[in-house]
Amino acid sequence: MVDYIKKIYQYYLAADGISTDSRKITKNCLFFALKGDNFDGNKYAKKAIEDGARYAIIDDPEMKISRKYILVKDALETLQLLAAHHRNQFDIPVIGITGSNGKTTTKELVQGVLSRRYLVHATKGNFNNHIGVPLTILEMPQDAEIAVIEMGASSQGEIALLCNIANPTYGIVTNIGQSHLEGFGGIEGVKKGKGELYKHLANNKGVVLYNVDEPFLAELASIVDLRVGYGLDKSNEDEAFIQVLSVSDTDAVVAKVPEDGWSYRVFAKIAGKHNFENIKTAIAVGKYFKIPFVDIKNSIENYVPQNMRSQTFMQGSNFVFLDAYNANPSSMKMALESFNKMSFTQSNRIAILGDMGELGAYEKEGHDAILSLAQKMNFSKLILVGRCFAKADANKTCTHFKDVTELQSWLAENNIEDAVFFVKGSRSNRLEKAFLSDTAKAT
Repeated sequence: MVDYIKKIYQYYLAADGISTDSRKITKNCLFFALKGDNFDGNKYAKKAIEDGARYAIIDDPEMKISRKYILVKDALETLQLLAAHHRNQFDIPVIGITGSNGKTTTKELVQGVLSRRYLVHATKGNFNNHIGVPLTILEMPQDAEIAVIEMGASSQGEIALLCNIANPTYGIVTNIGQSHLEGFGGIEGVKKGKGELYKHLANNKGVVLYNVDEPFLAELASIVDLRVGYGLDKSNEDEAFIQVLSVSDTDAVVAKVPEDGWSYRVFAKIAGKHNFENIKTAIAVGKYFKIPFVDIKNSIENYVPQNMRSQTFMQGSNFVFLDAYNANPSSMKMALESFNKMSFTQSNRIAILGDMGELGAYEKEGHDAILSLAQKMNFSKLILVGRCFAKADANKTCTHFKDVTELQSWLAENNIEDAVFFVKGSRSNRLEKAFLSDTAKAT
């Protein structure tokens, strides 16, 4: 197996990049013919070669029609093993980040802070699964000084797999919450799944940086010998600790950080207590890696959320808070509670809640709880999108739409002005379609 991967690695070194999409072939790239539920990349290997790929890694013997087609047992496994081999050519800190909520925002904040001193290679977007992590690793340049790798999972065993590929030397679990409950089988399953990162670090003499203010993390991290806590209150005198104090989580996140006998405030452009936790992590990582505090402060204060994660912008006279990339009961609760504390000049506050996916047996319980919470808040109007929230609203007290298309039509017909919109739902709802446009201006 080792010799086989070493041979593939030579093909990789001779190529200019990796592609798993035959529609996005670049000249001299290495094409991996991956399979999915509705496609077989082997069928597109010939087209990839014709479009300029140097080699095609295939696992269908019938497609091996020339030396440009490299036949392997399993193309996906080969991609993962190749990435692991490439990772092991580097003797640099590799920070693995996982958690139920806030992975991508935390990754971007940490990347920004560390980039003030180091050449950082980080996950692009949310390429955080069994395909995205190998592709991220294989894009790592030779001069990288630190890697920040986001790791997502929807069931147990997936983080362990990603750790075998990325081999993180440092680990961060943002939190343990109610995400992917269907795949994990409940909160205990989430703890076990996310804890696979800690287990990897324990077995490989890695370092855990953990938020002492988050439930479960201290307990899960206890298996790792090298631990660094960070947060509001020092919980264990025997451990290294980085202190970060919260001042406010209302209209803007503000962190208060002790430094050189002084207490400095870090003002951020993202709102909500959940985002303070993400910022707290970035500050702690920066301090651990000896980034000058002025650089930590400037990096965080200049960070503007995008990609539908706590994104804010004006649309005409309306203020829009858009957090529509993903949603689960934990993240929905935190976002609603934080938004409810915020003050606006507009008195018309409208919440648009989209269905939360992958809850399995917890589907009814989760949607009922979130709707009940939202109904107690000072929204002038509650709008629900999707089947699950429709069931939760048994008394039909809210405005309900089957999908985002119906929502778009309603918004167009009503021409609402001088309002504040809170918009959150799982990716499948595509709620951003109702708000994102070329005229939306980020604040």
